[in-house]
Amino acid sequence: MTSTDTAAGLSDTERTVEHLDVIVIGAGLSGIGAAYHLQDKFPGRTYAILEGRDAIGGTWDLFRYPGIRSDSDMYTLGYRFRPWENDKSIADGSSILEYVRTTAAEAGIDRHIRFGHRVVRAEWSSASSTWTVEAERTDSGEKITLTADFLFSCSGYYRYDEGYTPDFPGLERFDGQVVHPQQWPEDLDYAGKRVVVIGSGATAVTLAPSMAAEAEHVTMLQRSPTYILSMPAEDALANRFRKHLPARVAYGLTRLKNASVAVAIYQLCQRYPEFMKGRIRQLQTKWLPHGYDIDTHFTPRYNPWDQRLCLVPNGDLFRAIRHGEVSIVTDHIDSFTKNGIALKSGEELKADIVVTATGLNLLAFGGMTLAVDGRDIDLAYTMAYKGMMLSGVPNFAFVIGYTNASWTLKADLVCEYVCRLLEHMDEKGYTNCVPERDASVDEEPFLDFAAGYVLRSVESFPKQGSKAPWRLRMNYFHDLVTFRHGKILDDAMTFRGSRPPRSLTTGH
Repeated sequence: MTSTDTAAGLSDTERTVEHLDVIVIGAGLSGIGAAYHLQDKFPGRTYAILEGRDAIGGTWDLFRYPGIRSDSDMYTLGYRFRPWENDKSIADGSSILEYVRTTAAEAGIDRHIRFGHRVVRAEWSSASSTWTVEAERTDSGEKITLTADFLFSCSGYYRYDEGYTPDFPGLERFDGQVVHPQQWPEDLDYAGKRVVVIGSGATAVTLAPSMAAEAEHVTMLQRSPTYILSMPAEDALANRFRKHLPARVAYGLTRLKNASVAVAIYQLCQRYPEFMKGRIRQLQTKWLPHGYDIDTHFTPRYNPWDQRLCLVPNGDLFRAIRHGEVSIVTDHIDSFTKNGIALKSGEELKADIVVTATGLNLLAFGGMTLAVDGRDIDLAYTMAYKGMMLSGVPNFAFVIGYTNASWTLKADLVCEYVCRLLEHMDEKGYTNCVPERDASVDEEPFLDFAAGYVLRSVESFPKQGSKAPWRLRMNYFHDLVTFRHGKILDDAMTFRGSRPPRSLTTGH
């Protein structure tokens, strides 16, 4: 379909608006993957990626703090269709960014990206079976309007313009510098400085050992501990596979192996939490100095995988603790002082620089407003179908990755399912599809995850249901069967409209 083609029923005014078969929102890891799947399956179909920022990469372009890296192995965080060929399994941010950008360039996806286009509103019209998408040019404020048959949100669920920082008492008294990892200054000089990193999650455990090489000392200040495990930076078996097998075969085997291990560990943690607590403690005892207070600093109040496990490559955090470069303090902040942070215990931590690795803010679908036939959609009153579509919202899909495994494992499956869905509509001549919720299905939180950033915002997100297909499963192998091989037709999905079936090859 060209920019002058229009769907039946469009007004003369609407005929001047560019129309696309699919609009993808976001040019990060998910968006580039979605574009690859779409153009591979439907080479004649038109699409554009609307990206609010000025670069490809999403998270991996935005975050620039020292040591930024994957918190999943790259054989599962990488795309199914493009083998990860770097020796490192836990990769640094720049390597991941290069992987995403190279994927986009080699497939010609970069030519379809419209940078600086922040989507603010998308409205579905049942009369024309099209989405009208309003975007704002970030450089000029100009409003851009496009229409599309299908809308695919790949913007994740983080707010990209600001991170979460608590209201710290006395912050104005502090003479040093306060930095949030999401707005890391390029010229920050921490050499020979005393650094306090506030937080205990993946960002904090990455920053502490990375900054320790240049800082005078780094203190990781946490209110409560997180489960932290060491993981080899390189996957020895994967590298052996690559030496003796074709690249795609080696990659596929490693991806299957690592996905199986991730699912197995998660299931063990859920079913046998006390056993896994003991096993994690045994490993940490080996990695930490003799007599280290593991109970205080490394033993959370919750069970393993009630929140995400933190992985550290080659035990870098534990090594930094053994060498005296990093200290962990578990306490509550009373207030900031002129020279540092006063704790509830009465201790004062001296600091030249404080890094607030205190988390992220959630923002569904990049903050855009969704509407159907003139009525704005309150996401809190929708229910997620298979964790990738919304009840009552036609021709719309989104990517939300796993919380207990690699994001891309789920993203790839969602993209495959969307292609199967579009293929079914093409074959039958349908113009739209919409999940219709069952009133007998009980509501549950969309993300059943105890992390602070989830608890702060989950009420504004869609709900999940108490049973399939409304239940958001966190099991890759279950989803593998459902998304890749399961039936498209079910009691929850309604297909409407009629048009001549079109060719998958030409898109018309």
